[in-house]
Parts: sequence; structure tokens; C-alpha cells
Amino acid sequence: MTQFPARRAKRTSAVLVLCAGLLLSVPPVLALTPPPAAKASQGEGYRLPSAALQAVVDAPRAPSLSLSPRRDLTALLQTPALPSIAQVAAPELKLAGLRINPKTVSDSRFSFGNKLWLVSNSDGAERQITGLPQPLSVASLAWSPDQKYLAFNQLDPATGANELWLVDVESGSARRVAENLNSIVGNGYAWLPGGDALLVLQRPAGQGEPPKGDGIPTGPAVQETIAGQGVRTVRTYQDLLKNEDDARLFEYYLKSQPVRVAINGQATPIGAPGLFLGLSSSPDGNYLLSQRVERPFSYAVPVSRFPRHIEVLDTQGKVVHTVAKLPLVDGLPTGNDAVPTGVRSIAWRADAPAMLVWAEAQDGGDPSREAAIRDAVLVQAAPFEKPPVTLAQLGSRYAGITWSSGDVALLDEYWWKTRQVKQWKISPDNPQQAPTLLSERSEDDRYSDPGEPLLRADDAGRVRLQLSADGGSYYRIGDGASAEGDRPFLDRIDLASGKSERLFHSQAPYYEMPLTIIEGDNARILTYRESNDVPANLFARGLAADATPVELTHFAHPLPQLRGVKKEQIRYKRNDGVELTADLLLPPGYDPKKDGPRPVLMWAYPAEFKSAEDASQVTGSKYRFNAVSYWGPQAFLAKGYVVLNNPTMPIIGEGDAEPNDTYVPQLVASAEAAVDEVVKRGVGDRERIAVGGHSYGAFMTANLLAHTRLFKAGIARSGAYNRTLTPFGFQAEERNYWQAQDVYLKMSPFNYADKIKDPILFIHGQDDNNSGTFPVQSERMFAAVKGLGGTSRLVMLPNESHGYRARESIMTMLAESESWLDKWLAAPKAGEAKKR
Repeated sequence: MTQFPARRAKRTSAVLVLCAGLLLSVPPVLALTPPPAAKASQGEGYRLPSAALQAVVDAPRAPSLSLSPRRDLTALLQTPALPSIAQVAAPELKLAGLRINPKTVSDSRFSFGNKLWLVSNSDGAERQITGLPQPLSVASLAWSPDQKYLAFNQLDPATGANELWLVDVESGSARRVAENLNSIVGNGYAWLPGGDALLVLQRPAGQGEPPKGDGIPTGPAVQETIAGQGVRTVRTYQDLLKNEDDARLFEYYLKSQPVRVAINGQATPIGAPGLFLGLSSSPDGNYLLSQRVERPFSYAVPVSRFPRHIEVLDTQGKVVHTVAKLPLVDGLPTGNDAVPTGVRSIAWRADAPAMLVWAEAQDGGDPSREAAIRDAVLVQAAPFEKPPVTLAQLGSRYAGITWSSGDVALLDEYWWKTRQVKQWKISPDNPQQAPTLLSERSEDDRYSDPGEPLLRADDAGRVRLQLSADGGSYYRIGDGASAEGDRPFLDRIDLASGKSERLFHSQAPYYEMPLTIIEGDNARILTYRESNDVPANLFARGLAADATPVELTHFAHPLPQLRGVKKEQIRYKRNDGVELTADLLLPPGYDPKKDGPRPVLMWAYPAEFKSAEDASQVTGSKYRFNAVSYWGPQAFLAKGYVVLNNPTMPIIGEGDAEPNDTYVPQLVASAEAAVDEVVKRGVGDRERIAVGGHSYGAFMTANLLAHTRLFKAGIARSGAYNRTLTPFGFQAEERNYWQAQDVYLKMSPFNYADKIKDPILFIHGQDDNNSGTFPVQSERMFAAVKGLGGTSRLVMLPNESHGYRARESIMTMLAESESWLDKWLAAPKAGEAKKR
């Protein structure tokens, strides 16, 4: 959904969501042309879809799982059904790129855990917790380093409570230890080393009421720029400060007081209140790394770009070292490899008592400059009297370090332009020792992905590389992408030789993802395993290949009578030879040979590649659970539709060519290949195929309807359609409009609205906060289609962001989609000719 390029997230969290799926709690009675849902007109209110689709929305969710530091326990957190529009419509402030609930002084969120319990990772025995607040409303969890306690944030929008609670793991009882947290940025709390106290951000005492403007302007909002600073890229951010009243509100709500809260609840203030964006303890507990926002603020960029003071504090909050005073970043050089100058990505070195590590650009942050060294990685140890030492010099951008010890760490670097990633083994305490290159590949090349290092929190709570019991090896977990689909694996890597030993590899007919390895006398691997008809559950298994796995959780199939959904991972080629992949889903009981072709809903999201070979790789697994959620297209299987989910839509630009130079012809070629394939297989009726997508998928949908007649209808949710409104780049496009004007114009379906001859449904959240997908994008696109005589419908969902949250909104989204598909994909009546 994002409009920014991003590297794939590393597996650094022990919090997992087992996708048990949202299936229909109705009998599998399939009808191609059921009675349409009730029609709505302007001002009619929220709608309900058919009973089958209502059941999808209200189906229970699977719990999220958080592994304990010793990996012998798992905390399970159950999340209830969707919130109501009354909850979602509660007062919300939009300030400096943040969305704030002023009642709880937290980030705006509407999904909370309402049941918390523990499970043994040896035998699956459940342990209940007493003394939990009622109603339970958990926003986040954090294990203490010694595993004696489980902290959680009780956040109740109804009462305004924002509290810190502790679960005593041994006794299984819970109690409150702090109130009035400020969790606008982050969780508002973190464990201190040793596990006997937490670092908490609280609302300042005696702060008084928030400032209120009288509605009378104090003057104009002024911005100014000066020639000679070069081309600067400014993204199309939303929720920005608009005036001084906004700035004062922003200061009031972001300001927090650091407090040390002991496990018995005793609170000790640390220093003075401030506008903290970050506050973290050194591993030895003697220092705090503080990052505070300072004026002058900006009306053009969010808080992450505001001026910032980076300082080291002692345990009383006194400044002992100023690392940097960073200026406002109101723009960057052109390109996705552009970064600010000065201190960047600063953090504590996890395996040292108190040592800072950060990166600094050596090319002015400008990827267009010729430079052998792009980034330098610097370290500085307490007491911070000696100047920083250069740990590494990189030919591309610093992408983080996985720490282990003074002898071993894994350093990552990345260059977006070429998609090249490198990982080095370094010796942090011996910077003169030459690094060892462990891997170098294109990030798009999933087949050669060695996986991510397995991490584990140490006794101080710092996340470090998990080593084998003898210290001679470490572990990697990967997706295991291959020509036969994803087969997750766990490898053990010898530190001295670099040789790899495969300890676990997912086997058909399951999709099984390893989570961690527990060494010792009863060595075992924890995994979560799923198959087409069985939702994901937590398992423990011995290291022997023939070891029998032990099921630790027992999440049942939500709807056994719908186990007949058939999924096939299909492969086909487009006209330039690029191989494509998709999940073909057939409704239960459907026999193509006997029943003939069905209407098809195709749902996709394009992706950019620098290599046709990488773009042709197989994605996903045919063994994953057939989950049916309200967000994707699978719910329409219950309506008798055939679903083609995630057909790959690669946009390729090899060598010096940019992918988007030929965006439209490549997009059309991929769509043609997908349509031809479902028709060839006899499951799809060429005259009854719809296409849809969300965000960049909506952009794709509008383009396909503008440039082809392949589809009878389209559904476009929360998209951007006029690229002149995102002139400084979008998605993976790093050139600005003035550098690639022809590309921007040709990619914009708004410019071809007169060519859209088939019906298109636009749905958009009125409060969309995603960069580039302003609600006006859908409003103007609808107006263009309407004014040019096309067939379209625009549904604007009140109080909704880029992802819709309220039950009423989701119901309406499905009702509108259902009516649209039923109307335009209905089978022709007997004797009625097909019309296009």
C-alpha cells in the first residue's frame, strides 16, 4: 500500500501473527447470480453486503504470538472483531505527519487485544492470567530480559486510560505499575537492562489543558525557498502542520517526561520533559540516548524531518555528550538512494557496554555524485571524550548491523538504483581486520536469498545474533524461494568456514516457517505450520529428520465445510517471454469440465524489477492456508466467482532503462497473459472478468481499463491516478516529473479517462494519510470519467485512512463491490447477446 520504495523487513521481532484466516460461516451454497445487495443512493448511509460476506467481516481472528526470551513460553493475544464507526470517528488530531488520539495521548489505533494468556512451548499447556484489567485493551507487549515479567500497555479509548501493567510470569497475576503514558511515538515504555525497572514516557505533571486557538489568525503561514540550493525532492506528505495553532498543539501532545518505573511501581523522573522521538538505554544501563525535536518546525515535511538534538544523558537525565544538532530536512537530492547529511541511523551497539554507532553520508547524500565511498559507519564509546572511530566505509548505503561480539558482526549495505545488497562479516573490535563478504545479490533475486540471521535478546534485553551452544555457528531463517514455490528453511552457518548446514526445510503438503531453535538436551525447533485446509499453528519438533512434531496450539478451521476451496499455483508466460505466477482459487464443489467457465475476479499489485530473470521467479506457495478475508478478493469465492489472486505484474527496466519507461505496455502484456490463461484453462469466461486492486493496485486497475477492453468492470480502492500530483517520485519511480515528464503523463490514467469504456468503481477513505493517495485523486478521476460520459461510481468512506478500519466501512466496501460485480459480471439472460 505504501507509495515509497522499501526494503523487505528483517525478521527481528518475536511477535507473530498466525493467519488462521477469515472464512465464511455459511453453507457452501454457490450461486452465480444471487440477488443483489440493496442499492444505495447519495446520503442513504452505510450498507450491508449479503449474509455470506457479512460473515467474513465478523469471523474471529487468530491470536498474535510473542515468544519469551528463553523461548519456552509464548504469550497469545486475541484481537476481537472490527471496531465500530463510532470508535473510529472519535476525535483525532493530524499534526506533523502523526495521528493522535488526544484523549489517551497515544497514536490513533482502533485494534486492541482483549484476551491474554500463556502457552508452554514444550507441551502446549495453557496458563491463564489473573488480575487483568477489564475490559482488557492491550496495545503492545514486551517481555522482561529475565523473563520474570510481561509488560503490556493497557490503552482504553473509552476511558482515556493509557497505563503500564506487568504480568508476574511465575504467579500468573497482573497489576498496574504506571499511568498517564505518552505513546504517540513508540510504545511509551521499554525494559531497562536487568529487568528490575522500565523506562517510561509519561505526560508531564501539571501540564494543564491543551492550547486552544480563538479562530482568529495571528498572521499568514509563510514558507520561503532560496535559489542555488539545487533540486530537492519533497514527497507529497499529508497531515502536516498548517499554522502556529497546530504547532502549539503538536508541542503540547508530544511533550513527555522520562520516568524510571521500578517493578514495584516506584517512579523516579529522569531529567526534564521534552519532545522525544527516541530514548533508549545503553546495554550497561548507565546512559540514555536521547533524540529530541526542536523548533523551527515545518509546514512542508513531517516530524521525522524536523530539527533534532541527539544527546547522551546520564541516569539522572543530565546531558553528558552532544552527538549532533541536526537541521530541518526540507528536501533531499533526487533519487531513492538520497539521504540527509550528518548523523543517521544512530543506535547503541548491542554487544558493548555503552558504544554508539551511526552512519554518515560521504557523498553529500546525493546518489548522482560520483563517489567511491557513499557511507561511513562510525562508533564512539563512553565516556565519549575521544573522537568517533570509523568502523567501515561502504560503496552504497548503510542498512544496519547485526551484533554478536567484538569478534563477529554482520553489516548490511544496499543500493536501490541497482537493487544490490551486500552483507559483510566484520570484527568490530578489530576495525583493521579486512571484512569478509558473505553475500552479494540483487534483492529481487529471491532464489539466492540466504535468509535473515536468527536473533535473540541477551540478558540485558538487547537483540543479538543467536549463536550455537559452542559459539562456533549462527543461524539463518529464509523463505526458501524456489521454482517449486516458497519452502522456508533453517540453516546453521559455521563462523570460521562459512559452510552451511540445513537443519530444517519445509516439506509438502505443508507450508512451515521456522521461528527459532532451542538448544540443549532437548533441542528442538519452533515452527508454525499450515496447509490448504488447516490454519497455521505453533509446533515444536526435534532436530532429527524423522522427529514427530508436537502441536502446541490448536486453532481450528473456522469453517470445515469450506475446506473444498481449491488452490493452484499456476505459471504462464507473457508475450515477451517473462514467466508469471498467480494463485488460481476455485470455489468449493466447482468442476470446470462439468460446470463450464465462471466469472473471474483478478486482484493484483504491480512490482518493479531490474532483471527479467528475477521477475520470472515463482512467488508464494501452493501449500499456504486458503484464508478468506474481507480485504482481498477471496471472499467472492462464496459467490461462485473464480479468483485469480496476486497474478504477478512485473515492470522491468534492465541496464540503464527504467522500469516505468514502458509501464503501460508491460502492464497490458501481463494482464493479457493472465486473462488468456484463465480462459485457456476453461475456468474463466472472457466476457465476465473484473480487475481490482488497492493503492498501487488501484492505479493499475484504472490504467488497464484505460488502455484495454480486457475487463468487464474494475474496482479501484484508495489509488492515485494523476502523477502530476506526485511530482517528486512515487512507488519505485525516483525521477521527478521534470526529469521524466513523458513517463509521468503516460502512466497517469487520468490523462486517458476518455478511453475508459468499462465500468469502474472508486472507493477511498476520506482521511487517507498515505503519501500520494490524497482523496482528491479519486474525486477528480471520478469527475473525469463522469464528465466524459463513462460509467463509474465513487464511494468516500468517512473517517477512514488508507486502510479501512470500522466495521461499517468494511461492510459498505464489500456491499459496493458485491453489487458492482453482480451487476457487470452477471451471465447474459437467455437469448440476450453479449454487449461490450
